Amino acid sequence: MKRLVITHVTTYRYSVPVSFGPHRLMVRPRDSHDLRLTRATLAISPRPNIHWIHDVFGNSIAIAEFDAPNETLSIESVLELERYSPAAPATRLDPEAATYPFVYSNDDRIDLGRLGECQHPDPKRRLSDYAQSFVATRPTDTLALLADINAGIKAQFTYTARYSEGTQTPLETLDRGTGTCRDLALLMIEVVRSLGIAARFVSGYLYDPALDRRGESGILGAAATHAWVDVFLPGAGWIEYDPTNGLIGSSSLIRIAVTRDPGQALPVSGTFTGQSDAFLGMDVAVSVATNRISGSRSRPLQARSG
Repeated sequence: MKRLVITHVTTYRYSVPVSFGPHRLMVRPRDSHDLRLTRATLAISPRPNIHWIHDVFGNSIAIAEFDAPNETLSIESVLELERYSPAAPATRLDPEAATYPFVYSNDDRIDLGRLGECQHPDPKRRLSDYAQSFVATRPTDTLALLADINAGIKAQFTYTARYSEGTQTPLETLDRGTGTCRDLALLMIEVVRSLGIAARFVSGYLYDPALDRRGESGILGAAATHAWVDVFLPGAGWIEYDPTNGLIGSSSLIRIAVTRDPGQALPVSGTFTGQSDAFLGMDVAVSVATNRISGSRSRPLQARSG
C-alpha cells in the first residue's frame, strides 16, 4: 500500500477582469477496494458556489459557479489517498473468456453498451487491420493478446508531450507514429474495441518513486495528468493497461475518472465572457509524492501534457 499526496493547480490568466461561466471539475476519485481517499481539499479563487454531482459514469463532479469578474482563476486540488497493489495478477478469467475470440453474456453486452463499439471512423479498415496483426492464431490466449497490444503500442509509437487541448484520432496516431498518453490510450481503446472487447478511457495521475528522490523520472507521463485504458474481461472485471509505459495493473496508476471518450474526462472545463483577446494563458502544475507525514504538502512540479 502506498500513501500519496497529489497536488494539482490550474491557473488561468487574463489581461482584464472577465466573467466566468460554470466550471466543471473532475478531480476527486471514488473510494474502492484498491484506492482509499483519506483527505481532499479544493481551493478556488475567486471563491465560487460549489455543488457536487455524479456524471453518467458515476464520477464525482464539482460544478463551480462564480458571481464576480476577476483577472485570474486559480483551482487547487489536494488529495491524500492510499493506493493498494493488486493481491494477485488478473489471471482468473471465466473459462469462456480465457481464449480469444469470446462472446460476452447477454447482460454484459447490454451493460457495456458502446464501450464495446468503435467510436471513430475507419473507412479503409486500417485500424482493424492493425488490430488483427496482433492475432497470431485463432483461438489465442486473451490475456497474452492484450499484453501484446499494450507492449506493441509502447514499442511502435513515440510518446510526445503536447500542451494543446484535444486528442488525436486513432488514424492520426497511426499516421504520425507519435502521441501523448491520451492519444496512445485512445488508440489502444479503439484497437481493442475493433476486436469485440470492451474498453474505456481512464484519466488520473502516475506515481514515479524517482520523483521522490528528485531523480530523473523513469516513467513517461509522470508528474502530470495521465491517461490509460480499462479493459473488461469476464471473471477478472476491469483490468488497467497503460500503453504509454507498457504497464498492466500497476499500483502507480492513480485513477480519478473513467469515461467512454477522452473528451468526457477533462480535469477542468468551463467558459469565460470578456474581450476576445483577454486570455493570456494557462499554467498547470501537478505533483504526486509519497505522504510520509500526515498533512504534509509536496512541492508542485511543472506539469507536462499527458
